[in-house]
Parts: sequence; structure tokens; C-alpha cells
Amino acid sequence: MVERINELKLQAKERIGLATSSNDIENLRVEYLGKKGKVVEILKDLKNIEPEKRKEIAMVANQAKDEIEKNLELKKEEIKEKEYENKINNTKKVDLTLPTDLNIGSLHPITIVQKEVEEIFESMGFTVEDGNEVETEYNNFEAVNVPKHHPARDMQDTFWLENGQLLKTQTSAAQNRIMKKYGTPLKAIFPGRCFRNEELDASHENTFFQMEGMMIDKDVSIANLIYFMKTLLSEIFKKDVDVRLRPGYFPFVEPGFELDIKCLYCGGKGCKVCKHGGWIELCPCGMIHPNVLKMGGIDPEENSGFAFGLGLSRLAMMKYGINDLRILNSCDLRSLKQLGIK
Repeated sequence: MVERINELKLQAKERIGLATSSNDIENLRVEYLGKKGKVVEILKDLKNIEPEKRKEIAMVANQAKDEIEKNLELKKEEIKEKEYENKINNTKKVDLTLPTDLNIGSLHPITIVQKEVEEIFESMGFTVEDGNEVETEYNNFEAVNVPKHHPARDMQDTFWLENGQLLKTQTSAAQNRIMKKYGTPLKAIFPGRCFRNEELDASHENTFFQMEGMMIDKDVSIANLIYFMKTLLSEIFKKDVDVRLRPGYFPFVEPGFELDIKCLYCGGKGCKVCKHGGWIELCPCGMIHPNVLKMGGIDPEENSGFAFGLGLSRLAMMKYGINDLRILNSCDLRSLKQLGIK
């Protein structure tokens, strides 16, 4: 009986070594270890062995069973690795350095608008910087003059993370870092995605895109702010655009304004996009607060500057005639075709 078990074990080892596919391994597993397999048949025959020899032979049979299982598992992993390598080697390789096929895919409307805005500001001497999506509480609030327990924090329904950081609620979160990086004079824009726990409607989303801009130098005034914003909007819409400044409260600017654009959907008559007011809030802005300049390492006695937070999502809406902000995050490719974007 022991000799029969050893022969079976050697036979199984040889056949496992010759296996070339996962199917081969599965068939061998069933043949040797299945409910009607050869090892099970041997174990069933133990009842015909003399009692004094049965324990010893059972131990040999179980050792053989364990060895066959181990050989099957090792061969299975070896074959799996080879199959994976063959799949990689036989997969059509893509050269990412080749020119893009312009007939496949397209840029998102927000991306198109962002690139246009960046090019316009670069032509006016602005540097394009990146901001973080996950930010510290200090950069998002305290560095822009919103200390702990400041009531302005209640205006921004923040997504907090377990480690005490947060998803940035505004692109202003990069101001402190960029001021410390460049000092003065400074002309920079920094686009990015922002997050707030908003009630969703035609003009509000919990994920939206902004572009922050700053200019800091000696004798910078509100007139400079108005000039750059008018130039930007005229370039974007290829025509003169009616804008207005109205007082607005933002802790990081003093004085602060809301820059509104006359609704391009209704011409100022009133519709659901402009909430029937005729104007769309586009750009919170103002003169940078002295406290913010100080925290950025800039002397407010010697320098002044303006800052603005341009809504790229809303700008894309107006440029492409989209009357519902939620379309931009819908992942519905049909919306791109309707906008004439292939």
C-alpha cells in the first residue's frame, strides 16, 4: 500500500511539472484530490488494512496528499505569473509621445475655458501656479484672515478629513504659499478645484472650479483690478461685456466687492440662471487685506494688491450657453456634442 501511495505521489509530481495552463492544474486537482480522486480512493481503502498498520499508512497517505496540494499550488502560481507576462507582452503598446488623434476624445468645457484664461493672463505678465486640493486649516482659513471661531467660516460648508486637514473651499488657500514663494512684485493666477457642501441647483455644485489671481506691487489700486477683469472678459466673450462692482464681504480683502456680469442668457431681463436678477455673480474680489499681506511676509505699508476668485465653472456656462451647472459634472458625453465639442 505504501508503495502504491509513493508511486501515485511521483506520478502526480511528474504530471504537475508538465502542466502548461491553469486549466491543466484544475483538471489535475480534480483527478487527484477531488471527491472521486485517486488520493480519496486510497484513503477509502484504508478500511481494508490491518488495524495495526492502518495508522502508519494513513499518515503516509495524508503526507502524499499534502505534497500534491503544495505542488499544485506552486505550479498554479508559476503558470499564473507566466500567463500574466504573456498578456503584457502580447498587449498592443501605446506610445504616449505620439501626436494625439484629434478625432478621438475632447477637452472638457471647463478645461478649454481654463486654458483660454491662462493664456490671456500669461499675455499680461501673470505666472500660472498650482494649488493643493487637500489643504491645511491654516492655509484655507487663518492665512486669509479667517481665524478660528470667525463667523465667516460658517459661510463655507467645509468637508473635513479625519487628519484635521480639509478639501479646500476656495483657491485663496494658495495665497500664503505663493506670496512666500515670490514676494513682490507679484502677478500670479492659480486655478483649481474647490469643494463645498452646497445645495445643488442650476448655479451651485459641491465640486466646482475657480481661478484665483493676485497682483501685488507698489501703488496697486482697484482701477488695476477693473482693467484686468474687463480685458479678460472681453477676450473670453469676444465682445464688450457689462460688469458691475457691488460691495461684498470677504475677510481677506478690504474693501471687498462682488464683480457681476450681465446675464448672457436673458440679456439682463431675468431667468433661472441669474435667479431673475439680470446679473450673475462671477468674481469675488477686492484689495488684499493688510493682515493677509503680513502673514505672507509682505509689508502692507510699502505694497498693496488686489485678489480675485474667478468662477471657471460659471464662466464655462456663459461661454457655451449652458443653463445648468450640474451638466458640467454629469459625465454625459452627449452634452459635449450639443456644445459643438467633438
